[in-house]
Amino acid sequence: MLKLRLCSRIRLVAAACLLMSAVTAHAVPGFREVRDNWRSADIVVTDRHGETVARVRDDFKARRGDWVALADTSPALRTAIVMSEDRRFYAHSGVDWQGVAAAVWANLWNTRTRGASTLTMQLAGLLDEDLRTGRGRSVGQKVGQVVSASSLERGWRKDQILEAYLNLVPFRGELVGLSAMSQTLFGKAPSGLDARESAVAVALVRSPNASAQQVSKRACGILREMKQPRECDGLEGFTALMLAKAVSLPGDGMATRRGNLAPHLARAVIAQSRAMTPAGNPLPPRIATTLDANLQRVAVNSLDRHLRELSGRNVEDGAVVVIDNASGDVLAYVGSSGALSAAAQVDHAAALRQAGSTLKPFLYAQAIEERRLTAASLLDDRPVNLPTGGGLYIPQNYDHRYAGWVSLRAALGASLNVPAVRTLVMVTPHRFHRRLVALGLPLTQSGDYYGYSLALGSADVSLLSLTNAYRSFANAGAYSPARMTSTTVAAPRTVMSPASAYVIGDVLSDRHARARTFGLDSPLTTRFWTAVKTGTSKDMRDNWAVGWSQRYTVGVWVGNASGASMHDVSGVSGAAPVWHEVMEALHGSTPSQAPTMPAGVERVALTFDGNLEPAREEVFVTGTAVSQIRVGSTGKTQSAPAIASPADGTIFALDPDIPPAAQRVWFHADGLTGQTANAVSWRMDGKPLGRGGQVAWLPWPGRHRVQLVDAAGKVVHDIGIEVRGASVKDAGPQKVSARR
Repeated sequence: MLKLRLCSRIRLVAAACLLMSAVTAHAVPGFREVRDNWRSADIVVTDRHGETVARVRDDFKARRGDWVALADTSPALRTAIVMSEDRRFYAHSGVDWQGVAAAVWANLWNTRTRGASTLTMQLAGLLDEDLRTGRGRSVGQKVGQVVSASSLERGWRKDQILEAYLNLVPFRGELVGLSAMSQTLFGKAPSGLDARESAVAVALVRSPNASAQQVSKRACGILREMKQPRECDGLEGFTALMLAKAVSLPGDGMATRRGNLAPHLARAVIAQSRAMTPAGNPLPPRIATTLDANLQRVAVNSLDRHLRELSGRNVEDGAVVVIDNASGDVLAYVGSSGALSAAAQVDHAAALRQAGSTLKPFLYAQAIEERRLTAASLLDDRPVNLPTGGGLYIPQNYDHRYAGWVSLRAALGASLNVPAVRTLVMVTPHRFHRRLVALGLPLTQSGDYYGYSLALGSADVSLLSLTNAYRSFANAGAYSPARMTSTTVAAPRTVMSPASAYVIGDVLSDRHARARTFGLDSPLTTRFWTAVKTGTSKDMRDNWAVGWSQRYTVGVWVGNASGASMHDVSGVSGAAPVWHEVMEALHGSTPSQAPTMPAGVERVALTFDGNLEPAREEVFVTGTAVSQIRVGSTGKTQSAPAIASPADGTIFALDPDIPPAAQRVWFHADGLTGQTANAVSWRMDGKPLGRGGQVAWLPWPGRHRVQLVDAAGKVVHDIGIEVRGASVKDAGPQKVSARR
């Protein structure tokens, strides 16, 4: 019986030899074909210089990384795989006949031993699915492997065979190939694997789904053969920890371990690519973007560092966008604060948030362009009540103080709210809305829907769209879409006149104009030419800082994904420091010069009567220049004090959403001088209310009489008002929180 079994085995081998010799050629792919057709499970997103900035999982059937050259593979791993799987790899020509004979003899005596498949034969099975299907290979499959292995050895070098094998072999679960295994299990490149890690990896080749105990036992045997038995100490615990990583990471685990530099931009460009790719066609394995990886790191680090400094003020999220003025290329795109955020996957650069005061420059540019105002025009910064369909709209300044008559330059520089609302009354919400939409801002409602609050940024915009709209100021009023890849975008079109864009840039670059609110030394001031505007939305939910230099436009947002209010954080303390750092990095060795004055603009020496504002040189659209500003006067004697606002018969509709402590109605007197302002007093329903030119009152439902009393105790003016609401606990005047 033993003789018959031995003869049977020998005849099988002989038959294989005859078949192999009968086949003169076998269709196997070339090495370059296999390498070039290899596709990672991730789409690799690169910056403009080819550096990888993100990896996004696209194929969920298996987790595969990049193709790894043999030269980039750890020597310890190369030694371990050959020693474990094919000791005579460098000596045989595809089939290890000595190993075959040993396997046959061992099978005759029912002795378990390593199979006779060489690395080349295993590679043949990896390249041809027909040679590896089924739980056990049939005689035909084994013969096919022999034939293919011999063909591979004739057409490939040994190093190519080993390189392809390591890239194609499954290791554990969905991990296929050396790159995916090394990055996922050990968190390092294949070149950095040490002897212990290499032994564990090679042990998985033989039994990918074995227990940690079985894998460590086999790995220890490999280490002993490698003459490193000390590495077996604690190996089982180490193996269990490593294998747990193969199942504990999410679907994009390998990319997560590599540390994506621009995950949100990557998802955005992949979505764009998918929309442009015909249905059924695969996406390209690599997508090049306009990003600059070095600048991206600067933005990421600056945002992270500054948000950590604000950790005690209930701020955890932020975003940064940098755009090249000339091309529209997005050079940096930080969509989240990453580990600091409870919603790190949310792309805050694309999310819609209230714009706050960042819309004011576009409003004033439109008023200048329509020749309704100049940079020197005086605007009244005193309380105003504007009737709307829902009641009275009562804008307030950020600090609840009022400056009286101020120039447009001072009003915009200091981000005063009341002058902006008065300007929108002139421009109208409808026309201003059309201008904002033309600048690419995603306003989904009509101008009438936002009403006068549109002047203070009640509309929702994204950081990307807002930053790109500001880029139009840098491009003399011309707008074009921003781009994240090298795709062609629409040609620029003029939205604002070059003259009005220049005037706004001149105002926003003037640190003296913003000194009233921000002081002369703040993060808004740079050592080179820049123009910048901040914004804060209602209840301190959003901070913005957006501005441009000669070459770049930078936008920063900080806040909370949940919409929770920040604590004592304004645009100048929240977003502006990050804006400043990024701008400084951009212009570390690149100058930024003020723009050249365009045609249609002139600079004129200007003075103000009564030293209302310091004398200066002011810029005007040609045909609107003046050399002296006077506050209007009729030449008559001072009129008697009177209640300027609210008007007699005003009805206030209380809003239950506003906390009682925040409810105020302001009363303002006219016809007063600096000497008489403190001499007048106010009465509410016959009871003292306060003294001075303006007082605030906590509204109470009902009809009320308001009286203005002069120094002699005489009532010089009285009005009637009505407050409607169920109770004071549920009431409050309709107003919009101050923004700057």
